[in-house]
Amino acid sequence: MKTTQVIIVDDHPMVREGLRGMLATDRAIQVVGEATTGVEAVDLVGRLRPDVVLMDIRMPDMDGLAATRQIKQEHPEVSVIMVTMYDNPDYLFQAVSAGAAGYVLKDVSRFELLQTIRTVMSGGSFLNSDLMTQCLQRLASHGRAAGQEGAGAPERLTAREMEVLKLVTEGLSNKEIAARLTVSVATVKTHVEHIIQKLQVSDRTQAAVAAVTRGLLS
Repeated sequence: MKTTQVIIVDDHPMVREGLRGMLATDRAIQVVGEATTGVEAVDLVGRLRPDVVLMDIRMPDMDGLAATRQIKQEHPEVSVIMVTMYDNPDYLFQAVSAGAAGYVLKDVSRFELLQTIRTVMSGGSFLNSDLMTQCLQRLASHGRAAGQEGAGAPERLTAREMEVLKLVTEGLSNKEIAARLTVSVATVKTHVEHIIQKLQVSDRTQAAVAAVTRGLLS
């Protein structure tokens, strides 16, 4: 089994220690570095190329949202999960807009944190359908206003992949998509993996974001 390499980014030592302790219980996850600011995080990701970054939002020098945006621009294959104390829909929207794959609160349990990382790494989404819909509706409006509609539309997506992508943007899980299309879950998972690769994004959430902001489903 491939080890998932993780960087922890937070300006509070106790938070970093707590997250590191929770991750240490899973031998399939390895913490390869820590940063205390957004600037440090961008530099560390460039040097270590982790699979996942656990990113705080409020930090000195560069906040987590700006750091996430830069990391995703320079290393789109890296998944960023925001770990924050702010249960705020606006922060969630900004995080997803910046390229985040996940958003969890700092009082998250060890099980929930590990499950979030596993879900993101397996191409799943941590957002339920209601949250996904709300975020994508706002992103659609923002994307059109910014003149992004239709930008970078890939021609290689098959008709079936476009169908699966549409259901992904509706927040459906692989199991739900399989039931809707009357195919196996394994088949849906393969389609999702191909979609992620073709759209050149790191995860399912950002595939949905790309579909909406680029106007792929218009």
